[in-house]
Amino acid sequence: MLLATDTATTACENTADDIITALPILVLNVHSRCNCRCVMCDIWKRDETSEIRALDLERHRISLSKLGVRWVVLSGGEPLMHSDLPGLCTFFRELGVRLTLLSTGILFERRAQEIAEFFDDVIVSVDGPPEIHDAVRRTPGSFQIIARGVSRLLELRPTLRMMARTTVQKANHNRLNATIQTARDIGLAGISFLAADLTSEAFNRPLVWPVERQNPVALTTNELRGLHDEIERIISTRGDEIRSGYIAENAEKLRRIVGHFKAHLGLESPRSPVCNAPWVSAVVEADGEVRPCFFHHSLGNIHQRSLQNIVNGEAAISFRRSLDIESNPTCQRCVCSLHHPRADEMDLREATKRG
Repeated sequence: MLLATDTATTACENTADDIITALPILVLNVHSRCNCRCVMCDIWKRDETSEIRALDLERHRISLSKLGVRWVVLSGGEPLMHSDLPGLCTFFRELGVRLTLLSTGILFERRAQEIAEFFDDVIVSVDGPPEIHDAVRRTPGSFQIIARGVSRLLELRPTLRMMARTTVQKANHNRLNATIQTARDIGLAGISFLAADLTSEAFNRPLVWPVERQNPVALTTNELRGLHDEIERIISTRGDEIRSGYIAENAEKLRRIVGHFKAHLGLESPRSPVCNAPWVSAVVEADGEVRPCFFHHSLGNIHQRSLQNIVNGEAAISFRRSLDIESNPTCQRCVCSLHHPRADEMDLREATKRG
């Protein structure tokens, strides 16, 4: 998922013109399979392997340039399982875009040279102190493997910015302070928090999870109180880290994580985050399907049409014009948000600066 540091506080409103003239952010799930068996995700259950290759993207080079893509996030599955990562990264380097790696970290040591050479920043999943992380990932010893990989990467390239991403859930809801310290201990430059997704069909779920699958991840009423107290401790004792950006979310966004689990328990109404992702970004799945974000349905496939044609096709424009983020049920249960300046907003800012 996208970096929490790129969210903003102003609301997004639909405009009469929903044609995208600039698509600054593109997320590519470049490999379909994963090397962890996370309790909150079903991607690891996939039997088939598919991936997005540089050859697949070559026909979209003009689209990427015309859409002004400036930041590409490689995700998955696990992108480091890709069969030709250097070729993929070289393709984007030729376009001059920022490259971010979103990874489990299991393959950091093995592919350290490539990561250090090609990526501008790295986000690694850290779901708690070592014993909790390994239990959530259901991959024994995975935390120590990550720690060694982070150390190796910083040895090769000390200036590489590496951040932790923590998915908040039952297993770690009362250990978030310890998770922050764990990220510091292994040399990571920051951390962001994301509530576990419980209700969407994302992450290889053909259907919404039944209750028996939600329960190992969701919180009980008593655990919700524990999460509330843990979040408030972070806000009260780690203000300097919030203000400096080491913790990506501000106090309001941290408290929204509590609200997400409250809504799941029916204790308050679900509330959509501030977001304009469908207007400034797109998500391309490993099979080529293009989504306006992780959670809404596909609008087309890059193996059949150009990216530019998909994001400005009839289905995409109709979707954006009809999308009311505040009332949309999918948006109301969303666990992440992106708010990035649109092209017209950026043009206005530049004009104001020049004036």
